[in-house]
Amino acid sequence: MTRRLTMAQAAIEFLKNQHVERDGKRHRFFGGCFGIFGHGNVAGLGQALHQDKSFPYYLCRNEQAMVHTAAGYAKVSNRLRALACTTSIGPGATNMVTGAAAATINRLPVLLLPGDIFARRNVAPVLQQLESGRTQDISVNDCFKPVSKYWDRIQRPEQIVTALPEAMRVLTSPAETGAVTLGMPQDVQAEAFDYPQALFRERVWPIQRQRGDARALERAAAWIRDAKAPLIVAGGGVLYSEACGSLADFAASTGMPVAETQAGKGALRFDHAQALGAMGVTGTPGANVLGREADLVIGIGTRYSDFTSASKTAFQNPAVRFVNINVAEFDAFKHAALPVVADAKAALDELSILVSGWRVSADYEKRIRRYRDIWEREVDRIYGLGHGPPISQGEVIGTVNEVAGDRDVVVCAAGSMPGDMHKLWRTKSPTSYHMEYGYSTMGYEIAAGLGIKMAEPDREVYVMVGDGSYLMMAQEIATSVQEGAKLNIVVVDNHGFASIGGLSEACGNEGFGTHYRCRNNGQLAGRLVGVDFVENARSLGAEACRATTPAELEDALRSMSGHARTSVVVVETDRTENVPSYESWWDVPIAEVSEVRAVQSARDAWRVGRAKERDHL
Repeated sequence: MTRRLTMAQAAIEFLKNQHVERDGKRHRFFGGCFGIFGHGNVAGLGQALHQDKSFPYYLCRNEQAMVHTAAGYAKVSNRLRALACTTSIGPGATNMVTGAAAATINRLPVLLLPGDIFARRNVAPVLQQLESGRTQDISVNDCFKPVSKYWDRIQRPEQIVTALPEAMRVLTSPAETGAVTLGMPQDVQAEAFDYPQALFRERVWPIQRQRGDARALERAAAWIRDAKAPLIVAGGGVLYSEACGSLADFAASTGMPVAETQAGKGALRFDHAQALGAMGVTGTPGANVLGREADLVIGIGTRYSDFTSASKTAFQNPAVRFVNINVAEFDAFKHAALPVVADAKAALDELSILVSGWRVSADYEKRIRRYRDIWEREVDRIYGLGHGPPISQGEVIGTVNEVAGDRDVVVCAAGSMPGDMHKLWRTKSPTSYHMEYGYSTMGYEIAAGLGIKMAEPDREVYVMVGDGSYLMMAQEIATSVQEGAKLNIVVVDNHGFASIGGLSEACGNEGFGTHYRCRNNGQLAGRLVGVDFVENARSLGAEACRATTPAELEDALRSMSGHARTSVVVVETDRTENVPSYESWWDVPIAEVSEVRAVQSARDAWRVGRAKERDHL
């Protein structure tokens, strides 16, 4: 049995029949397709989407933003759902490269379907074609190769019979997922072929819980029983595996403290007795002190980025050993660890049995309680600082945290807020803290907030975004209004790039190039450039207001619950009132030679920190 369809029609028919199943729960994998049409996809994929209304189509305002929306959708769904994104060849396609990189670095499934140049070549060069004197088999879509987990160019309509299942294999793989790119030449999109009917049957892709090697688990259990000062580092894999309950039980039964990466924040409730909070450069004192002293580090679903390892200075015990539980072999072997290549939930459940009856010492538990108490008092202090106006960023975070409900989601990505939120945000449920910090992409916040709301419409979504990031990509406010996907957006106005401004000062560069100022006497040193973010948001269709104190911000946030559409509150903050760093360091190399005294001093301090870096071999 065959069915004659264009390649584009067949692709959409295939996508709408793909399902996933984990733990006996089955559902459709794709929630639809975002897109902006141009000459490279309007007559192919555009026609197919127009013809088949059963596969939802969503119109965005920016191609990069729609990939961020797809990433937000996938992340809050624990990678069990995804969106497709289609563009024309040319600038529309290459606009997606940043989004593809962010998705792949964060191990999030997104399917990219950019149009491509004519496969038959006879009319080349076509509009927006990149020509090469070395080969005709190249287009701008080749830019996606290094940032995609799977890449293909469909040169003949029958090639999707094998390409689409391969794309699904990667998208649904817990270990290999990321951006998948299928370049689709515009002429091939419109060509018909007699496709086998079996291609369009409902197909279920099982998301398997890989069990770890029995001997590796037994050895890990032995290491745990021998440890005097163990520490668990919970990464994003805990959330994606839906292993939060297993981790909470494991930590409670063993007494082992748990520190969280940015992606892993929310693995435990903030008030769990073993929860030490954030780990690394943006970590809490307790997590970083116990990390420095740990004789055993159990990494669960983490890739040990430099923010987690504090540029390889976090774990200083000369006898420290690592056990890494990860579905990705690549990550499991990091830090010369004992690798347990396994699903986080499956491994934790088995380890719980193997170490049953063992518990850390009473003295160690006492230290954990003391660090928890110290940190809770510090968070209360920062939340209630009483600074300004302009108020501090910590007070803004505290006010939003206190208003947000247990299941509400907060989303952020770039600037100084991710570091402050990693430390200060009191997480109350899994997936309620949504941070893109693998790529720290400015412009991710509002677009991803839209994806979160589309995936979980019954949850309130709070988007925390700095003025710099807002100005890069605010236009998806209009898309949220279009889709009736209400967002609560908090714009923190600190007149520029506060995070890099602070880093610039620490490097001895006086915040150069990080303030929004007019040019004066040849330098960007004049008056502040004022942007009316309230009117800007209103022009995009949102409700909008301004707040100057924590009380006004709280009133604005509470009133948002009565709004039917996306609402924005703008609050000015003092960029000089920073949340401290606690027991940590980050390697940012300083100029070895400079005439500036502040740079020379920064270089001296850098040498001291650099000397603490160590290899784990």
